[in-house]
Amino acid sequence: MDNMLFVAAALVVAVVLSLVVIPNVLFISHKKGLFDMPDPRKVHTAPVPRLGGVSFFPVILISLCLTVGLRYYFGFPVSTASPWHTLYEFLFFTVGCMLLYLIGVADDMVGVGYRQKFLVQVIAALLMVLGGDWLNTFDGFLGIYAIPAWAGIPLTLFIVVYITNAINLIDGIDGLASGLSCIALAAFAILFVLGRQYIYAMLALATIGVLVPFWVYNVFGNAMRGHKLFMGDTGSLTVGYILSFLTIRLSRMEPGGVTDSDLIVAFSTLIIPLFDVVRVVLHRLRQGHNPFLPDKNHIHHKLQRTGLRLRMILLVLLLLSVFFIGINVALVGRMGVTWILLIDVALWMLMHLIINAFIRRRDAQPAAEQAATEAPTQTDPTTPAAH
Repeated sequence: MDNMLFVAAALVVAVVLSLVVIPNVLFISHKKGLFDMPDPRKVHTAPVPRLGGVSFFPVILISLCLTVGLRYYFGFPVSTASPWHTLYEFLFFTVGCMLLYLIGVADDMVGVGYRQKFLVQVIAALLMVLGGDWLNTFDGFLGIYAIPAWAGIPLTLFIVVYITNAINLIDGIDGLASGLSCIALAAFAILFVLGRQYIYAMLALATIGVLVPFWVYNVFGNAMRGHKLFMGDTGSLTVGYILSFLTIRLSRMEPGGVTDSDLIVAFSTLIIPLFDVVRVVLHRLRQGHNPFLPDKNHIHHKLQRTGLRLRMILLVLLLLSVFFIGINVALVGRMGVTWILLIDVALWMLMHLIINAFIRRRDAQPAAEQAATEAPTQTDPTTPAAH
């Protein structure tokens, strides 16, 4: 009961702090003219402040540290198998998150090249590994279970950079990146509570606590009245790194096999951004384009081409994320990780075939309408012949 009280406190403190900080970020952004300007690749048509993510890391850090500090003050120390390991694990994690936060602020303020951002992401991933968090099991994927450090550490570096960029790239319409992140974080919080790893549940809920108020501003805020806000690279890099940390943490097999790996469940929370990055990068490579440069071929762009409104696209993708999590949780224990992943890929490909069919149907409509309009002037037998 005490554990759940402090877990809930992390959420409440983060919500309260974000409700105080976010309006001030809006005010400063308008005062200093710090806007994300519309262009042909973006869906917004009015200047919108892009510094919403500036509030994320400070609010999360304050909420987590305050809640943990109060636990110790009132005589309820954080219950983990190894408190000292947890301490230096979070120290390295905090440094890595701070580096990404700072490079994100620089990018949102003056712009930073993708090479510099990539380098900082790799350094942040290395710091996570130094904290003792690296993937040491495949949980039976392709028949592989335990994996050695020489393979697990490079794989972890790739996964951290992959997830961090996936959240950054999926941030294309209002509420999408923050909404998908909230769903993933809620799933992580539940799994960590069930596993009695409350410190990680507190981190997940503190992140939700800052994302939910931001989501309301982002989705329902009126840009013309100055109430709308984007998270920018500061927010997406911060949230992406937190999600990668929780994913690796949940996927690890603890020494002696004390804690079972939940690898497929952990990654299923992020299927939409992770699968979308792979598809977009492959498409860019096929077209001979730089895979690091932006385009309009993400899944939300494709759904736009079917004629769906932005709010409906957001709802569809959020429900789709819940669907993938639900089906994977239901399949765990009934079949192997490899088969579950193959089912996920098959469903993903089927969904894109359906989307492509709707796009072709919509693209064919203007041509058909034009042909129907022109046909009477060319073949109408009632039209008198010219003399």
